[in-house]
This record gives sequence, structure tokens and C-alpha cells, in this order.
Amino acid sequence: MKNLKTLLAAVIAAVVLVAPIWASPQTVTLNVSGMTCAACPITVKKALEKVPGVSKVEVRFEKKQVLVTFDDAKTDTNALVKATTNAGYPSQPEKAGK
Repeated sequence: MKNLKTLLAAVIAAVVLVAPIWASPQTVTLNVSGMTCAACPITVKKALEKVPGVSKVEVRFEKKQVLVTFDDAKTDTNALVKATTNAGYPSQPEKAGK
């Protein structure tokens, strides 16, 4: 029984140490056409920073875009879009190849 507990503890430790390797930082550009005033970027940035896993938010007010870097093991693009939408600024991911 002691060997089983030791083995189980070793497996759990290995999973905890290896799990971060599976996660990889992702970056997505969100188009936020509703950003029209100086306060808009602040609201959008704060909403995105509250999403678990978001590590960086760069607002490009002139382009009406937000560049978001996040941990794909903790969140995804849909959660980011939901965060901006819930803050009153619907967004959509920029299409690849533009």
C-alpha cells in the first residue's frame, strides 16, 4: 500500500510539472469596431485583463484592434470575445491572411 501511495504521489508530481509544457502562449487580434472614444480602450483592456490566462493586452485604438496574448490552457478566443462583448464592446477575431 505504501508503494502505491508513493507511485501515486510521483505521478501527480509529474503531471503538475509537465502540464505547463502543454500550454503555449497564443496571440490573437480582435477587431473592436465600437471603440470610438478615449475611454473605450481602457474599458476593453480592463475586461480582457480579468480573463484568467491573459498575460498581455495591447490596444490599437487607431485601428480599432486589440492584440491579446493568453495561455491556451486557461482560456480561448471565445472567452476573450465574450469578455469584450460583456463590457459593451463586441469583438471578433481578425481573419488570417489579411
